[in-house]
Amino acid sequence: RSSYSCCYFVLPCCFFDFHGKYSRRQSKKTQYREYLDFVAQVGFVCGFHVEEDCLRIPSTKRVSFIGKSRSYPAAERALIDKQITQFINSRRTCAAAACDRRVGFNHEDHCGGGLCKEAGSEPAEDETETAGTIWMPGFQPREKVEQVRNCASLPRDFVDEVVLNVANLLLNAAPQKSCSDKQGGNMNTWNQGESLSLREVAEHLDKETLKKLKSEYGGLQTLLKNNHQVFEVLNGRVHIRDWRKEKAPSKTKPEVKRRLSAEAFKTRLCWFFFHHPDGCSLPSEACPYAHGTEELR
Repeated sequence: RSSYSCCYFVLPCCFFDFHGKYSRRQSKKTQYREYLDFVAQVGFVCGFHVEEDCLRIPSTKRVSFIGKSRSYPAAERALIDKQITQFINSRRTCAAAACDRRVGFNHEDHCGGGLCKEAGSEPAEDETETAGTIWMPGFQPREKVEQVRNCASLPRDFVDEVVLNVANLLLNAAPQKSCSDKQGGNMNTWNQGESLSLREVAEHLDKETLKKLKSEYGGLQTLLKNNHQVFEVLNGRVHIRDWRKEKAPSKTKPEVKRRLSAEAFKTRLCWFFFHHPDGCSLPSEACPYAHGTEELR
């Protein structure tokens, strides 16, 4: 629809229609094949000679469609555009209850020629009048540059402040709990603090902080999970991570992963060494993080 000279390539993957998830209408075909036929149909309705190809890629979804030429002369653009408008609006109708299989609607009987309509229905006047001016009322394309909203773009000072506040909240939530282990015959006590639900943690944060987190995908939970060194989030509850309980790297781990782990060793400062009242629970040589700037790699 962009222009008569436009060509296209599409690799169908997720099963979506114009207005939501694609609804199956034929049980004799696989869901994938039926969806491919629908995507090809869209190309035909838009006036393309649609070619199908299978890509040599390591994926189960590797059938693609190419539209390199039109099936109508340029002079008929306005007529085809009306047809496209009717098709888009008819797909919205098909998404409604009137086209539900439960009421016996037969998609094949009403989609001849690429136009899916209810029996006896005619396109509304506004459907043809808006052809070429409004492609789809209410449609809002996403921005050219998609905003990163996984808490990774939040200011570092803000993230550090939230991490410190939540950690102190967990440490002070209950009387000090001892996690003891024997090292050389001595008892070493390290405070792991209490665990709280995400809701309880959120209730202790100020409104301005919550407002910033609300605009991010996953909000508080995402921020805490991003700070894997300090926190562990399990079943909606937040814990301070005790690195003594972490499993040692497996000797059977793939060589690539073992090499990456080794390369990341001591490349970041240890949060516990600088901020936890008892320091780090691990000795310097066993901690994967640097106990001081002099250890940084």
